[in-house]
Amino acid sequence: MRWVLLLALVGGCASGPTGGEGTRVLRLGHGLSTDHPVHLAMTAMAAHVDSASGGSLQLAIYPSGQLGSERECLELLQIGSLAMTKVSASVLEGFAPEFAVFSLPYLFRDEAHRLAFFHSDVGADVLDSTEPFRFRGLTYYDAGARSYYTVERPVRTPDDLRGLKIRVQESPTSMRMVRAMGGSPTPISWGELYTALQQGVVDGAENNPPSYHLSRHYEVAPYFVLNEHTAVPDVLVIGAPIWDELSEQEKRWVEEAAEASARLEERLWRASTAEALAAVREAGAEVIEMSAEDRVPFSDLVAAMLTEVDAPTRALIEEIQAVESRPAPPASPEAE
Repeated sequence: MRWVLLLALVGGCASGPTGGEGTRVLRLGHGLSTDHPVHLAMTAMAAHVDSASGGSLQLAIYPSGQLGSERECLELLQIGSLAMTKVSASVLEGFAPEFAVFSLPYLFRDEAHRLAFFHSDVGADVLDSTEPFRFRGLTYYDAGARSYYTVERPVRTPDDLRGLKIRVQESPTSMRMVRAMGGSPTPISWGELYTALQQGVVDGAENNPPSYHLSRHYEVAPYFVLNEHTAVPDVLVIGAPIWDELSEQEKRWVEEAAEASARLEERLWRASTAEALAAVREAGAEVIEMSAEDRVPFSDLVAAMLTEVDAPTRALIEEIQAVESRPAPPASPEAE
């Protein structure tokens, strides 16, 4: 029944001349709210495509999980019933093994290194690794660094994690990381997490500041410690069945708009992070900054995760670490 409803909602077709005679409309579904930086960047992408194509190619965006979970949207892409979606790189790990690298702790040196990777040849190669699975990676959206937030006490050291059930995404690598740091990883869907925290099903979770704020998780888990253990990007993907239908010109419009939206999202993300931290502090949450030295006890416990990997992953880690950093964008929502 769930699939029947989803297919009915997307109309059983991901694209077609439904926006008027001669117009192709690509449907894009994602699980984020309409005030999220990624959604705002996608809205700009839709405007870019519409303008570049003179209205002949358009994007119709379905936010807030209207078309299902991230995995369900990926499956709709694979069968050609949805054109595009945004998913966490952790979810892609279940399809293309290269994406498991993003769940490894302390992979990037800092924000500047992370952003440089997104626009590097190495980053493009990782996006291309999705093609055997009937979808194509278009670009990365920055999702910042993930840190722990908890209900009863702050996680200032790994000792504070002992005995705590920590919500994680459905990522074996993420689960291994939390376990190595001393916590008990517990996969729970994002939509169920507020209630799980409120009812004590889990003792905490880990995510970035905007998600912590927009989800209102600070209301039930008021301790947010910025240990920044991972930086798992979001990824914009298009299904191979739809991509193969596009003309070469349409493909260029989509690729150019996706890249422009990623640059805008980076600026929006920085502004949103600053606003989120200020807002949760104002609401009474305790936000605890951590220095590089403070993070060492966490990174020491998981250092082996960067070396105890297979040869292809180790080679990929070395390529990522060799990427030269570039200046981070200013914390301003305006596009360049």
